[in-house]
Amino acid sequence: PDAVPILPLKNTVLFPGIVTPITVGRDKSIRAIQKAYETNRYIGVLSQKDIKIESPGLSDLYEIGTVARILKLLRMPDGSTTAVLQGRKRFRLVSMVMEEPYMQGNITILEYEVAEQKMEFRAMVSSVRDAARNIIELSPHIPSEAVIMLRNINNDGFLLNFIASNLGIPLHLKQGLLEIDSLYEKASTILQHMDAELKMLELKDQIEHKVRTDIDKQQRDFYLNQQLKTIQEELGHNPQEEEINALLERAAQKKWPKAVQDTFQREISKLRRVNPQITEYAIGMNYLETLLDLPWEDFTEDNFDLRHVKEILDHDHYGLTKVKERILEHLAVLKLKGDMKAPI
Repeated sequence: PDAVPILPLKNTVLFPGIVTPITVGRDKSIRAIQKAYETNRYIGVLSQKDIKIESPGLSDLYEIGTVARILKLLRMPDGSTTAVLQGRKRFRLVSMVMEEPYMQGNITILEYEVAEQKMEFRAMVSSVRDAARNIIELSPHIPSEAVIMLRNINNDGFLLNFIASNLGIPLHLKQGLLEIDSLYEKASTILQHMDAELKMLELKDQIEHKVRTDIDKQQRDFYLNQQLKTIQEELGHNPQEEEINALLERAAQKKWPKAVQDTFQREISKLRRVNPQITEYAIGMNYLETLLDLPWEDFTEDNFDLRHVKEILDHDHYGLTKVKERILEHLAVLKLKGDMKAPI
């Protein structure tokens, strides 16, 4: 018919050929659904520009939508109505006949422009199928049976509408796809959106794979270390205790200040309580080994034989004349004065 009841939708764009359930809660929309169901079951579906508007007017709706046939009407216990709609044809809203008690408008049907480049269009549709298959394989939320569904769709126009309806893109971009008249241009635009979605899914899959690999490696290392620890305990070996005992043996031979000795004992007590598998254990072990390697209370006798110093400097370092002269001057002053705190 030229005039049909109008059903505004908040967050959905209905494409031709697509069957979808719509829950209707607004009074005007319920009356429009009931009127259409009682007459010829045809209703014009338009998407809202702003989903926050509760009572949209003509200016709040897109002018291009889809004529749908009401397949089934279900009245829910909460007072809302669920209608199962099947999109049939695209239309343009020419004028609004009335807005009370429900919206009704005059419409004109829009047909798709058949692609002139037959071979290029078939290649484009084939690329869309391949991209859809890859998205299904990478997306954890889409069942694998969807690949069989895609394979069974023979109509190119319906295939494009089916994929456009299920793309994870904002509503205004879906509306833009609905408004495209050329099937070739529509396929090209859908392919662009799918490429962007595919790249995002591939990146997410790479990140998740890396995280899974890292976690699996950590769990494997922990499991192997626990096995090794159990085997060593069964054999009477405790590598952690052996390392600490070796440090204590070296410490017993050291002659160092009491403050350093207290620090060593405190740090080694802390090390006994740390799990050998974590980083803090290696840091503590390195710190204690450094304390043991330092020459506490060990002094060498200074040699102020300047000729001997010059021979060593000339033998070890080529050139650097001014640097070596500066070192000799410093040692000469130190030899004469006996005490000099200034740095070289």
